[in-house]
Amino acid sequence: MKQLTVISGKGGTGKTSITAAFASLVDNAVLADCDVDAADLHLILKPEIKKTMGFHGLKIASIDKEKCTDCKKCHENCRFDAIDEEINLIKESCEGCGVCEYVCPVNAIQMIDRDSGFSYISETRFGPMAHAVLKTAEEASGKLVTVVRENAKTLAEEKKKDLIIIDGPPGIGCPVISSISGVDLVLVVTEPTLSAIHDLERILGVARHFNIPAVVCINKCDINEDNTRKIERYCKNNNIDVVGKLPYDTVVTEAMIHEKNVIEFSKGVFSDKIVDMWNKIQRRLAA
Repeated sequence: MKQLTVISGKGGTGKTSITAAFASLVDNAVLADCDVDAADLHLILKPEIKKTMGFHGLKIASIDKEKCTDCKKCHENCRFDAIDEEINLIKESCEGCGVCEYVCPVNAIQMIDRDSGFSYISETRFGPMAHAVLKTAEEASGKLVTVVRENAKTLAEEKKKDLIIIDGPPGIGCPVISSISGVDLVLVVTEPTLSAIHDLERILGVARHFNIPAVVCINKCDINEDNTRKIERYCKNNNIDVVGKLPYDTVVTEAMIHEKNVIEFSKGVFSDKIVDMWNKIQRRLAA
C-alpha cells in the first residue's frame, strides 16, 4: 500500500484543489483529509458519512463538589486559572495538566476524557474517504490526524485499495508531522511569493528530517516568473524534482463554486497539466 501526502508550507497555495483533482484520476485510492483544524476537502467531494466516532483529545478536570472541602489548593496551584475561588471549573482554560487532581487532598478531582471532535468514515463519488473535524479551540490535532490516517489504512485494507491520498495541513507543526510520518512521498505545493518560498524551504526541511521523499508543484507559476525560477533553482540545487507548474487560472475557483474538482469541471490546459503531474507522481510511487 502506497501513501501520498499533499502539503504546503503555508495556507492558500491550492493543495486541497490539487488533492481533489487527483481523486478523479485514480480508482484504487482511499482519500484522507488530515487538515483537521480547517478541513475543506469535503466541500468538493461531498462525502456521505457512513460512520461517526467521537474524538477525545486532552483530558479535562471534573470536580466532585460533594467531596470538596474548599481547601482551594486546586485554585492556588492551577497555573492556567482554570479553577476559580468558588472551585468552579472554567472549561475553556483547562489544559488537562492534572495538577489539580494531584494536589487535591480528598480525591475530589478526576481527569476525564474531553469531547474534542469527531472522525468520520464516508463514501464519495471517487471512493472511500476518512476525515475529521476538531471542535473550536480544541487541541491535540496531531492525535486526531493519526486517527484519520489509521481509519484510512483500515479502509484501504477492507476495500482492497493500494493507494492512500492524504490532504495534509499547512505549516510545519505537529499535524504536519503526523500527516507525513511513514508515507512514501510528499507533494509540496507552493507559489512564487516570498513568503511561500520561505515556507517551502522550511517544510522541505521537515520532510528531509524524517527521510520522506519530496517533490514540488509550483501553483500560479506565471504570477511572478522571477520567483518561479528561484524555486526551480533551489529545488535543482537540493535534488528535488519539480513535477508540476500550474498557471494561474480562474477555472479552479469556478469549479469550486460548482462543487466539483477542476478535472470534472474543465478539460482545458490546467486539467492537462494536473494529469501530467499525476503521471509523474505515479511513476515516483511505483519506483
